[in-house]
Amino acid sequence: MTTFTLPSIPGELEWKNQPLEWKASPDGSLAIRAGERTDWFIDPAGNFAQDNAPSALFAPPDANFILSARVAVDFRATYDAGSLQMRENDKLWAKLCFEYSPQQQPMIVSVVTRGVSDDCNSVVIDGQEVYLRVALTPQAISFHYSLDGAFWHLVRYFTLGALGQARVGFSAQSPTGQQCMATFSDIRYRAGALKDNRNGE
Repeated sequence: MTTFTLPSIPGELEWKNQPLEWKASPDGSLAIRAGERTDWFIDPAGNFAQDNAPSALFAPPDANFILSARVAVDFRATYDAGSLQMRENDKLWAKLCFEYSPQQQPMIVSVVTRGVSDDCNSVVIDGQEVYLRVALTPQAISFHYSLDGAFWHLVRYFTLGALGQARVGFSAQSPTGQQCMATFSDIRYRAGALKDNRNGE
C-alpha cells in the first residue's frame, strides 16, 4: 500500500483507489490525475453506485480540526472535479467539490452520503481555481469555499453522526471523461474549531 506525507498534514496519507498519476511537490502541493469513469457517488434513485475515484486520505489526530486547500482543476468533461473529503466508511461520507457542471461552468458542489448520496449544486465560480475547506467538531461538519483564502462562504452544515474511524483528504474524479488533473496547494491543517460555522470564522 502506497503511503506518503505532506509537510502540512499531521499523518501519513494512504491511497484509496490508485490514481493514473500523482505528485507531492517540495512546495507541499499535491497533484492527482484521475482516470476515466472515476467517481464517488451512490445514486439515490438506485441506478448506480461508484466508488473508484482516487483519494489520498489520512486519519486526523484531533477531534476538532480545519483542513483547507487551494484547488485547481483542469476541466475537460462534465463532472470533472477536485474535492476535499470526509470518509467514515463506504456508506457514510461527504465531499466538497470544485466541479464542472453540465452547463460547462466550474461550480461548488457538495455531496453527503448516508447510505445514498444527497447531491447539492451551489455557486458558479469564474475561473479554474478556488479554495475549499472542511471543519469538523465531534457533533457537526461544515463546508466552506473562498475566492481568496481569507473570506469564507458557507456551503453546507451537517452531521454524519458519531465518527469513530474518519479519514479526510483529497480526491480527483472524471465520471464522464477520460481523465482529470486536480492540484491542491496552500494546504493547511490546524487543530481546533471555528468560532462560527455559518460565517466561517
